[in-house]
Amino acid sequence: MGRRRKQEVKIIKKKLPDFYLCPKCGKNTVKVNVDHERGRAAFRCSSCGLRSQMVVDPQTADVDAYCIFVDKYYGAGSGEVIKVGQEG
Repeated sequence: MGRRRKQEVKIIKKKLPDFYLCPKCGKNTVKVNVDHERGRAAFRCSSCGLRSQMVVDPQTADVDAYCIFVDKYYGAGSGEVIKVGQEG
């Protein structure tokens, strides 16, 4: 009789998403582009065409900019979201 083999523990590394939920249509199609040099973030939903921009801190990550955008979209933020346009 031999020994039982130890199970291999697999470590799953989580990564940040590329697309986020749209506050308007509810689909997972919002792409966030943060320009770190200029300190601006651009948001675009490829489903409903919601587009906006806002000024952010240059060290802000994409997920943090998205959270600020959603808060301001629902009126929880004190800043202003610049609405660029809407397609469709």
